Amino acid sequence: MEQLTIIKVGGKIVEDEASLTRLIADFSALPGNKILVHGGGRSATKIAADLGVETKMVDGRRITDEAMLKVVTMVYAGLVNKNIVAKLQAQGINSIGLTGADADVIRSHKRPVGAVDYGFVGDVEKCNGAFLDNLLKHGIVPVMAPLTHDNKGNMLNTNADTIAAETAKAMAEFYEVTLVYCFEKKGVLKDENDDDSVIRHINRDIFKSLVDEGVVSGGMIPKLQNAIDAIDKGVSRVIITKADAIDGNQGTIIEK
Repeated sequence: MEQLTIIKVGGKIVEDEASLTRLIADFSALPGNKILVHGGGRSATKIAADLGVETKMVDGRRITDEAMLKVVTMVYAGLVNKNIVAKLQAQGINSIGLTGADADVIRSHKRPVGAVDYGFVGDVEKCNGAFLDNLLKHGIVPVMAPLTHDNKGNMLNTNADTIAAETAKAMAEFYEVTLVYCFEKKGVLKDENDDDSVIRHINRDIFKSLVDEGVVSGGMIPKLQNAIDAIDKGVSRVIITKADAIDGNQGTIIEK
């Protein structure tokens, strides 16, 4: 089976010129088939403020009302996505920017209203892996924005980590998939105050004991749970690392 690397980067990386330049160079140097999934939250917040649209967050998650949906659609699918695509083209990487609505690549439903009404936020139903495989076979690199659609004419703001995981699961039918999540630390740390205390390997049993011992807590729990779910659905490995180490030689590796 051919290899496929899916890189997920947050808005922090793609919104800073120096870190974006470094990422584009590193991503371009990756051998073989690849897909890039990006965020863009800080740009959306800034442009929303410029347009007089208020940003509302609950537990770090954006409430996407009608006005904010317009902003995130413009920023994620337009400004951020096309900036990355243009920079990749300059490196000789023939790429195409996609939202979930393009070619029905990721379809979602609007998140049901629970304790919080998140507005136009999507929970993924399906990802069209065959279409992405077709692009890759034609030498085209997909660059995916954190937006999906509901097949009823509505765009939906969708978590970029989820898009990366769902894409990885869909592509596992066609490739041996490595999913790389970039964040600000070198990996999952034994001691959050020691940047060099990276836990090199995690599987389901190790994950459970890390949670029980309180080594892993907060937002890292759902991140690792998503990673283990992806492994269970056929993804070969998930790597959590810094954005300047996407070659897979560093960070935390989650495997069966």
